[in-house]
Amino acid sequence: RFGLVFQQFNLFPHYTVLKNVTDAPLTVQRRERGEVRELALSLLEKMGLADKADAYPCQLSGGQQQRVAIARALMNEPPVLFADEPTGNLDTKSSIEIMNLFTALSNEGITIVMVTHSVRAASCAGRVLFLRDGAVAQELTRGTDTETAFYRRIADALTASQTGGGAA
Repeated sequence: RFGLVFQQFNLFPHYTVLKNVTDAPLTVQRRERGEVRELALSLLEKMGLADKADAYPCQLSGGQQQRVAIARALMNEPPVLFADEPTGNLDTKSSIEIMNLFTALSNEGITIVMVTHSVRAASCAGRVLFLRDGAVAQELTRGTDTETAFYRRIADALTASQTGGGAA
């Protein structure tokens, strides 16, 4: 089991928030309606969207749409969540909210595998892999670094790789 979060949200515009989150478990997995609804409402509460269950995607901000997409990805209670540029279409405030949410999910035991070009987003991780030509070129682990210190290490590694001084 795993969950997927996309850069483009991929919400159905003609579905409410609640239907976007519950559709796959009800239609594809054929899970029990009451159980699915209860889990969805719980996840929407966790995402700070309990009051948006009957709204449509066009009535939400980009950050709210991304949180709906995350709730949808968590409906099968996955141990791993894959996220492709989850902050790429968001403003700074919404990006910070999403990264705080990912940190909380990670603290709950969910592994987050994220593709990003954002040094800020990467600095929230415990481990960063730099890929070049389909292979791991460099690995950094956060260890006891603060987010700010890890940010600097990531930025330095990127700078070094672009100036010929490193592997990333």
